[in-house]
Amino acid sequence: MDRKMLEIADKVKNDIRLSREDGLYLYSCHDLLSIGELARYKKLKVSGDNIFFNVNRHINLSNICVSKCQFCAFGLEKNESTAYLMTTDQAFEYGAQAVNLGITEFHIVSALHPDMPFDYYVEVIKRLHDAYPHIHIQAFTGVEIHYFAQITGLSHREILQALKEAGLGSMPGGGAEILNDNIRNRLCPNKARSDEWLNVHRTAHQLGIKTNCTMLYGHVETFSDRIDHLISLRTLQDQDPGFQSFIPLPFLPDNTRLSNLKRTTALDDIKTMAISRLMLDNIEHIKAFWVMLGIDVAQLSFNFGADDIDGTVVEEKIMHAAGAATKKGITKAELISLVKEAGFVPVERDTLYNIIKEY
Repeated sequence: MDRKMLEIADKVKNDIRLSREDGLYLYSCHDLLSIGELARYKKLKVSGDNIFFNVNRHINLSNICVSKCQFCAFGLEKNESTAYLMTTDQAFEYGAQAVNLGITEFHIVSALHPDMPFDYYVEVIKRLHDAYPHIHIQAFTGVEIHYFAQITGLSHREILQALKEAGLGSMPGGGAEILNDNIRNRLCPNKARSDEWLNVHRTAHQLGIKTNCTMLYGHVETFSDRIDHLISLRTLQDQDPGFQSFIPLPFLPDNTRLSNLKRTTALDDIKTMAISRLMLDNIEHIKAFWVMLGIDVAQLSFNFGADDIDGTVVEEKIMHAAGAATKKGITKAELISLVKEAGFVPVERDTLYNIIKEY
């Protein structure tokens, strides 16, 4: 280790917060094994040899979207041949089909549909919650919550309260992309600004709704943008805690308006995972989302700070539209096997990280 790396290691071992300068240095440093060693140290301190997963069902209500983000391959216009919208009955049936698989979570996200009223989304949540009150509902990104506020004239707080009363348990972390409005104006000008996304999550935390957070990296952002993004999340967690896990998401360029860009390398993915663990000292869990990383990189990431691999998913559509080469779902037995193969302990959890069973 060079002098700066030794200084960072000393901070990590003594629970001293890393600075913006430290984060930028880690991205410029080629000593991946030393970075990984520190991230592994922090992971083991937080969750030991455990790697968490849950058994969940993703429900993507529609792919019809007004946003037209440059990096998205999922959203379509209403008149396109593969555009779809689930009715409330279809959404309910789609969720119900997975109940006998032992799921503990409905994971519901959608597009910013031009016509559907807010009542539609409330009804989807309410029907699933009333029929299956034992299954946690994690639903709607900060971008969607902000959109619901726009189409109704209600505040973020009023939207979240209505959804919570209907049965919403927590929120996923999508839509954060990069929390830099210059980048958002370029890539996703039709959806929530950085402060609007942050305010939704701040408000959710104040209402007792736990959330996750993400970062979409590997497109037009710089390493500085990534570190600033992590610091924005860390600052919100200091002020109004409620983030359960952070999920770094590598940009998948296929079928997007940025298809000229190259996919991130495994090296970048692993380093970003490790730096996230080291910078986000107040967010307990770092998730390796196998759908986007691939199983092999997800396994490797357990030694670089990750302590969660998400869940069975059953059928994922959004990332696969952008060329994700992984399966659309995975069995619990497969998840358990790949965690054990990496030398860790598979731990089934519920959405709120209560332990259901260790394997």
